[in-house]
Amino acid sequence: MKNLLKSKSLPKPTENPWETLESKPIYENPWIHVQEHQVINPSGGRGIYGTVFFKNKALGIVPVDEQGYTWLVGQYRYALEEYCWEIPMGGGKILENNVSIEEQLLQAAQRELLEETGLIAEKWTKIARIHTSNSVTNEEGFVFLAEGLTQTDSSPEETEKLEVIKVHLSDAVKMVLKDEITDAISMVGILKAAKILNMV
Repeated sequence: MKNLLKSKSLPKPTENPWETLESKPIYENPWIHVQEHQVINPSGGRGIYGTVFFKNKALGIVPVDEQGYTWLVGQYRYALEEYCWEIPMGGGKILENNVSIEEQLLQAAQRELLEETGLIAEKWTKIARIHTSNSVTNEEGFVFLAEGLTQTDSSPEETEKLEVIKVHLSDAVKMVLKDEITDAISMVGILKAAKILNMV
């Protein structure tokens, strides 16, 4: 067995072992569309595969001030039937125009941070790319570290009932490790931001 830890990068075969025979739409709304596929799997057997395609990119923001404090957003998540603490986040739709994808992601992240927390940041750094549940969905998430913060008024969407708290980033890391924060994008964002800022 090859010791991958000694390699500079992990192997990444590009050949797709799945064969799609037929695809049909099952359900669609403004945010997702669901498809069912007739497939031949990598072992040669026939079967079905369901996929959920997201129309927006998932965006998370870890705002950190000069004292090392960050902001968390609490809200009740309908699909889980649980109250969750998360980093500020939302969705960004990528349009076919003359604005680059990177710039569109940044603009959407800036908008979400302002809406949920009232924060404006001078410095933005993209720190993570995430596939949230790659066995059933193509959802792709990105996390930004936001620094150089100025506090203004928040303006959450009318469908959102949010609670915003300010905690030290090191305490947010503890919340992740104690499973008090379970959202995948939030966990990755908090841990990577803490690593980048030498807080772990």
